[in-house]
Amino acid sequence: MFADRTTAAPSATAWPTAYPQGYAVVDVETTGLARHDRIISAAVYRLDARGEVEDHWYTLVNPERDPGPVWIHGLTSDVLEGAPLFREVAGEFAERLDGRVLVAHNAVFDWQMIAREYARAQGRAPVRQRLCTIALSKELGLPLPNHKLETLAAHFGVVQRRAHHALDDARVLAEAFRPSLTAAAAGGVRLPLHECLPLTEWSDAPPPRIGPQGGHGGRGPAGWRPSRKRPACPHPNPGRYQEGGRLKQGMRVAFSGDTSVERDLLEDRATEAGLHVATSLSRLTSLLVTNDPDSGTSKVVRARQYGTPVVDEAAFGQLLRDVEPAKGG
Repeated sequence: MFADRTTAAPSATAWPTAYPQGYAVVDVETTGLARHDRIISAAVYRLDARGEVEDHWYTLVNPERDPGPVWIHGLTSDVLEGAPLFREVAGEFAERLDGRVLVAHNAVFDWQMIAREYARAQGRAPVRQRLCTIALSKELGLPLPNHKLETLAAHFGVVQRRAHHALDDARVLAEAFRPSLTAAAAGGVRLPLHECLPLTEWSDAPPPRIGPQGGHGGRGPAGWRPSRKRPACPHPNPGRYQEGGRLKQGMRVAFSGDTSVERDLLEDRATEAGLHVATSLSRLTSLLVTNDPDSGTSKVVRARQYGTPVVDEAAFGQLLRDVEPAKGG
């Protein structure tokens, strides 16, 4: 675990008074993408109000379990064995976050991983708002072929040295965020800030017991509620989602491919918002949610054939915050 302080350079750009006073650019590497997975490394670049680097911090974290996809993050059990537990770094991590907007690439994922770790440690991350750099790049209308971190970095001429290493990913994001923030300020763009809701679902339930047939015996992942059967959508389908507009209750939404938020939780949120979660894609589908629109899955192929609108997970999360009530509802 180490920290470093950097002297920030002044900027003469006029600045919106409503913009935040500081940011914490965060990246975490994890044992996987599910709700019961753990953080194995974390990095924070603290930035001032104009996006200039103040300092940075990095730590390994012992996940107390298998490290997961070592071929991606390179952190083996031997490397992590002597690392501190999350509860041992939670205080210093919190100091890096306190009073700042959390900035991350697909920020909902990093935020939820961090929130779960603090819940396990019987604490709460001192974060009130987050900003997703994917959402910001869309607000700025950046001409990106996709929303990968390396693509955003290349757009701003930032060289990535160690992909999937928390410290280098956070550095790359900080260097790409600064010109994004400057462009937003110059253009009077409202930053896509979102509230970081406190975690309320975590409990200290033991891990599920795997039965003889490989099932979970009716219980979900350790510490989380089991998925529940979704009720039928009570609203009629109002048609397809229109780009730039709002989702409407009754719209049929399908999902394809991996998601950073557990799929059943995304589907539950959609159902609670009054949307119809569809297991397949047809001409009646209002919207397809996928993080890989160039994949060849059957749903993506059908979406192209039918002209079904497609958005990624981050955009869908934002749309869920402002779903239009059904007519007569």
